[in-house]
Amino acid sequence: MAPGGSHTDGDGCTRPVEHLIRAGYALGGDDGCIADARRHALAFLDQAEADYPLSVPARARDLTQLVVSELVTNACKYAPGPVLVEFGINIHAVDVIVWDSDPVVPAARAADPDRVGQHGLEIVEAVSQALFIEQQSVGKRITARIPLLDPPRSDTAHR
Repeated sequence: MAPGGSHTDGDGCTRPVEHLIRAGYALGGDDGCIADARRHALAFLDQAEADYPLSVPARARDLTQLVVSELVTNACKYAPGPVLVEFGINIHAVDVIVWDSDPVVPAARAADPDRVGQHGLEIVEAVSQALFIEQQSVGKRITARIPLLDPPRSDTAHR
């Protein structure tokens, strides 16, 4: 994790990216908010494909829903009050942004095969191209960047 609680995308750059389209949604933090967030994610991706000349592969759709589920689950579990979810997309990636009222910056825990649960941030880190965690004046904002294209596979990955 980079200073200030942010991951970078490998080039040391943490500046915001230019999005073709953005959308935000307020969730109440109740039992149905995770399913609502997943529906909003799919509707957003459908709208982006309809409005712009880009394609969102099935893998990127699935990973977007997974990341939304993990981040919103954590927000609903650990932060009182509403949760804000925002999506942004460009020709390279989808950004999933989740704000909650808890100022505590989460950290992935060390691997433990005996631990049940609490793997959400580990999962998000594993499937995201970049992860940015920012403390806000109230709460925190977590941005996970999901690539639209599969990362190049190395020769060792094929073996």
